[in-house]
Amino acid sequence: MSNSVFIATSLDGYIADKNGGLDWLHAIPNPEQDSMGFVEHFDRIDAMVMGRNTLDMVLSFDVEWPYSKPVFVLSNTMTSVPEGYEDKVFLVKGELKEVLNEIHAKGFKNLYIDGGVTIQNFLKEDLIDELIITTIPVLLGGGSPLFAGLEQPLNFKFVKSETFLGAIVQNHFVRER
Repeated sequence: MSNSVFIATSLDGYIADKNGGLDWLHAIPNPEQDSMGFVEHFDRIDAMVMGRNTLDMVLSFDVEWPYSKPVFVLSNTMTSVPEGYEDKVFLVKGELKEVLNEIHAKGFKNLYIDGGVTIQNFLKEDLIDELIITTIPVLLGGGSPLFAGLEQPLNFKFVKSETFLGAIVQNHFVRER
């Protein structure tokens, strides 16, 4: 069982700009639509776990649903899944370890954890096993940070680094326990 993060940040560690925008993710042209390892990462996972804000952001893109695997949405306030997504999105709530036990009991062992607050909460409880962080060479000067609020350091071991499009750097780390 593993919980992995695959996410992009700005050089200064933000996952969204000061207005919650993501346009900066396209600062480097990607005419060939290189997935930069996302497809391979997605093939390794059984399901996703994200927060409500991330779900709302994905739904706002006005594109076809991008995920072929179940998406578990952490929310204490949502009472139903948006219409049309009942077979794709599943609501979960409670303590993270209990939520993970519930998801694992359904046969989903390798999870992709997505969304800033969700990732931060998983890190606070030392529930992330792998970090794949893609750095876009832009300084945002503020916004939504990827990392915040850790009570103690978490050590990760460097696995590899790759460069994409001659400008984007992706670093891969695994948790040292």
